[in-house]
Amino acid sequence: MTTADNRRSVSIVRTAPGRFRATNSRGGTLDFGGDDEFSPVELLMVAIGGCSGVDVDLITGRRAQPDSFRIDVAGAKARGETGNHMEDLSVTFTLRFPEGEAGDAARAVLPEAMRQSHERLCTVSRTVEEPTPVEFRLG
Repeated sequence: MTTADNRRSVSIVRTAPGRFRATNSRGGTLDFGGDDEFSPVELLMVAIGGCSGVDVDLITGRRAQPDSFRIDVAGAKARGETGNHMEDLSVTFTLRFPEGEAGDAARAVLPEAMRQSHERLCTVSRTVEEPTPVEFRLG
């Protein structure tokens, strides 16, 4: 059930031919679409990796702060009978934690943190994996 507490929205305006600016309810902006900016497909991959990254960082960060934290998201753009879509999406985490007991604890919980993000916590990847209707309207 949609309520005021769980509703999310962004507004997107055209800023130039093929270029756009997204604005969220808090006033944050993101430009995309130009040759040197992110494409919408890349933004989808950013959203998947970023969502899981937040989950994994919160869980592992309770044990130790990482020395390095990198997420690579890749996939193939495909055209099928039902239209354009992405295939073979993968999210690869490369984290390094300090030596010692706290770092060992973070390394130990890392696989479970990734599993929880993938199977339950990350709203973005869960939405991509589950059938989610998208309604287009004319305003």
